Amino acid sequence: MKIGTFRSFSNLNYRLYFFGQSISLIGTWMQRTAVYWVIFDQTNSSFMLGLVVFATQFPSFLFSPLGGVATDRYNRYRLTLLTQASLLVQAGLLASLVLFTHYTVWGIIVLSIVQGIINAFDLPARQSLVNEIIESKENLANAIALNSSMGKLAWLIGPAFSGIILEKYGVGICFLINALSYLAIIIALAFIKVNPYIPQARFRNAFVEIKEGFKYVINTPTLRTPILLLACVSFLVLPFKTLLPVFAKVVFKGNAATYGYLNSMIGAGSLIGAIALASLKSNTYMIKILFGSLLLLGMALIAFSHIIILPVALFFAAIAGFAMMFQTTVSQTIIQLETSDEMRGRVLSFFMMAFLGLQPVGGLLIGAVSELMGAANAILFQGIFAVIITILFVYFLRRNK
Repeated sequence: MKIGTFRSFSNLNYRLYFFGQSISLIGTWMQRTAVYWVIFDQTNSSFMLGLVVFATQFPSFLFSPLGGVATDRYNRYRLTLLTQASLLVQAGLLASLVLFTHYTVWGIIVLSIVQGIINAFDLPARQSLVNEIIESKENLANAIALNSSMGKLAWLIGPAFSGIILEKYGVGICFLINALSYLAIIIALAFIKVNPYIPQARFRNAFVEIKEGFKYVINTPTLRTPILLLACVSFLVLPFKTLLPVFAKVVFKGNAATYGYLNSMIGAGSLIGAIALASLKSNTYMIKILFGSLLLLGMALIAFSHIIILPVALFFAAIAGFAMMFQTTVSQTIIQLETSDEMRGRVLSFFMMAFLGLQPVGGLLIGAVSELMGAANAILFQGIFAVIITILFVYFLRRNK
């Protein structure tokens, strides 16, 4: 592997950000895995799985535009510190609920809604902060890819740890570890040095700025295409992850550890893809990579859907993770590179709406479909949708050239 893959690490600020965020994201994935497992374990309902995904992520869809405006209006560094501290409190309350009370799944769902609202402000601010940390803008695409590898490494480690801890110590300990993990990124941010914030005069209200950002995206084809594609994929394809507890418990007759392994293999494939993307020397073929990865994702899901042998299923889960990583990270890279700095927060909020906001709606839909037709057929249809979306987008793009 060429040293250029990690060229962004030459920046001390970025190294602090990367390693602090890595520890925090491992905790986040442990909590996410634990939440989904405990909901399905207590209810045995695919629809309830879709409901908790909806509760966690749909608030991001509703509030992301305001989060984008806040990111463009205010100090991104301080906003990130505030949201990370808020997430620490939310995780601490969730741990306390489970460890010290006779909790119900509805209590977990309510706190998941709180997490979704905080994330609506955290994600645009935290992603935009990378632009201020990276001094050399030619390393920006590399830093974004390394950010993705950070997330995928956490996806590999977090669910595997979560599955083991769930079996030995219970769900409350997973939530407690996540709360403590936020200290890592908060401490890292405390040592990061950013340029002094210069407030900009604002003469318009927030909703006018949201409308301005929406028009900017609509009138910029290089932004419109990846965001619209990601919206379709997030609604119809990416919610396949919602059904992994069903496969672990029902199809493979496993336990929480089995669910952790499935999640971790998706994370492993995503990590390999992120490192491969970080190694690219040119951004020339980003659109082709975007469509090629979606086609691969569709074929992997079709293959995974009706396999009953766990090791083979784990292989196709890794392929799906590899392709999914390219989908999300290439979209974000294109958006970061093509967006003007004064619009970055708002455009990233629309990216988050497309990526995180539509997944919970799709999760509700796929949970209901799974109840009617079975989890295997539900994922089969998602794979078919991925292929259809690829064909339609390629056709319309070529037609409009």
